[in-house]
Amino acid sequence: MIYIAIAAGIFLFELVIKNYIETHKEEGGTEKKLGGMLLIRKYHNRGAFLNAGETMRPLVAAASVMLTACAAALFALTLGRAGKKGLKAGLALLLGGAFSNTYDRLRRRYVVDYFSFGVKWKPLRAVVFNVADFCILIGTVISVWQYDK
Repeated sequence: MIYIAIAAGIFLFELVIKNYIETHKEEGGTEKKLGGMLLIRKYHNRGAFLNAGETMRPLVAAASVMLTACAAALFALTLGRAGKKGLKAGLALLLGGAFSNTYDRLRRRYVVDYFSFGVKWKPLRAVVFNVADFCILIGTVISVWQYDK
């Protein structure tokens, strides 16, 4: 089914990129792309968003597993229903990203983040993301929006 392929594709895409970043980039370095608007950086996030919970990594990992499992259960229940294409697409995006970051937390003991935005506002420029983060965000918004439709 296309929705399972979307989730798996995001997971595999991120796995390839994160492995490349891990083997080819040095932590702390910055490489400018797209005229400096995109900054490639290697960063190990040992907590959740913005390293929240860094000192409670087992709790963060357990919460990540639990939330991913809940989303996967909802996804499985939704797949068997006719229609609900928007919800299925949102959950596929969310799960692809969630599986990627949860895999990192369990396997590496940190999440590999690798890009920032080269903007003037320093607080945003300092945040390092990965594609999975945006898949989780966009997938969550779509899923909430499409849940009752």
